[in-house]
Amino acid sequence: MARDGYTTLLYARQSPIFGKLAYFMLKILGVEVPRSVQIGQECLLVHGGFGTVIHPKSKIGNRVKIYPGVTLGRADIYRPMEESRFEGIEVGDDAILCPGAKILCGEGILRIGRGAVIGANAVLLESVGENEIWAGVPARWVGLREKSEQDKTFA
Repeated sequence: MARDGYTTLLYARQSPIFGKLAYFMLKILGVEVPRSVQIGQECLLVHGGFGTVIHPKSKIGNRVKIYPGVTLGRADIYRPMEESRFEGIEVGDDAILCPGAKILCGEGILRIGRGAVIGANAVLLESVGENEIWAGVPARWVGLREKSEQDKTFA
């Protein structure tokens, strides 16, 4: 998979030499992905991911597509961090986080299953299973993602 400049910077955050520079360059470009965020192989910031904000306690699986305006974070930002019961967000392999999706966890770990799709501008407040499609405010289950021979994300 060819990498664009944004995706290259996303992975460069882990470099001991250039990591801080890559992190700050992403911030200048409108993408907040702290160096502590674990990111799997072949992830993609589609259209540069402008406006994307990912909490430092997040884990992103392989081949995840992140569109502009996506937020992964705490649902209880009114509390001091040390009082929060938030533990993190885990995004499974092959998930798609559509433009403007907000994934907010109140307590524990919110998990997005492998191949799940979180719709545009959805506000997700709970864990979802494999290949599920969630949309709306608040997000609700709306269907299952079908596997097709043309869909290489399931390969």
